[in-house]
Amino acid sequence: MRELRIKDICDKGSSNLKQKDVEGKKGLYPVYGASGIISYIDTYHQEDNYIAIVKDGSGIGRVTFMPPKSSVIGTMQYILPKEGFNINYIGYCLQSLDLSKYKQGAAIPHIYFRDYGERIVKVTEDISEQQSIVDYLYSAFAKIDAMKANAEKALNDAKALFQASLKEMLETKEGWEEKKMGDIADFVRGPFGGSLTKSMFKSSGYAVYEQQHAIHQHINIRYFIDDAKFNEMERFSVKAGDIIMSCSGVTGKINILPPDSPAGIINQALLKMTVKASTNVRFFKYWLESNYFQAIIKKYSGGAAIPNVPAVKILKDFVISIPSLSEQQSIVATLDSLKSKVDSLQANYEKISQECDALKQAILREVFCEE
Repeated sequence: MRELRIKDICDKGSSNLKQKDVEGKKGLYPVYGASGIISYIDTYHQEDNYIAIVKDGSGIGRVTFMPPKSSVIGTMQYILPKEGFNINYIGYCLQSLDLSKYKQGAAIPHIYFRDYGERIVKVTEDISEQQSIVDYLYSAFAKIDAMKANAEKALNDAKALFQASLKEMLETKEGWEEKKMGDIADFVRGPFGGSLTKSMFKSSGYAVYEQQHAIHQHINIRYFIDDAKFNEMERFSVKAGDIIMSCSGVTGKINILPPDSPAGIINQALLKMTVKASTNVRFFKYWLESNYFQAIIKKYSGGAAIPNVPAVKILKDFVISIPSLSEQQSIVATLDSLKSKVDSLQANYEKISQECDALKQAILREVFCEE
């Protein structure tokens, strides 16, 4: 093994492609961004396999193996092996490093090859030994990926089973009553315009609930308003037990505010629903999360660039069928039991996924002697 600089074993290349210029194209050759394929264009930058590194924005420093006859946009950087070095060997070597430590800039972080290119790595210059290492890592990672895939399959199967059970249990049955959603719950969409801006936020006071609280279901309050602002915007207030739904961009995500939720108001990206006493709040939440209702949200969401949920009036007038309160409670108990199993598999998948990623990094560090 020899100690060499990164720039001694590979070269960098730049792309002049902008995402806005390639989106919507229908060529033969893929263009990649940090999250995957963006579009297909009529030409390509790289004839052979290459490595791409995210050099700007989210995911900075991530190293990815890329296919031949493809390109990347300008927020990524081409990495090409120098003579005598296997492209896959170089890629695994780079994946063993934390390149994000070279980032600069706060608003839009970026890394430069001129900086991380000076990094010393321990590598072999024997091309046959490089190939042996690549074969070993490929085999080991394939087994690790299979473990991760099995856990993901079990999770997806459970989710599909849950949705099938949800559909069956929520299908209209004899004796169920048709009601408008507006008769089941009170609906209030968050404030629009300049009535609530960050300039009004305080370090303490009444909570401001954001879209993330519906999407991620974790109540971590970042912003607050004072008593005067809360009194002014009291119609947008929420309390424990209210349902909140994301309304803009990522639409239709549902959460019930837990018992320890602080008093506060919703922002413009949320819709709150206060369920009336004749309906079980968890039954209504399950109905809102069903594929049927989610398809309705998708169908009626307006906004070409940023989808928005249907107007409150459309939702309030929508008719659904619901059983008696006692039957609602029985259905909720069954669905809660199924959901707990799905949640357990979700936690198991996340744990396995993290452990698999950590195992890969441990193997890479061992192979490349990373300290």
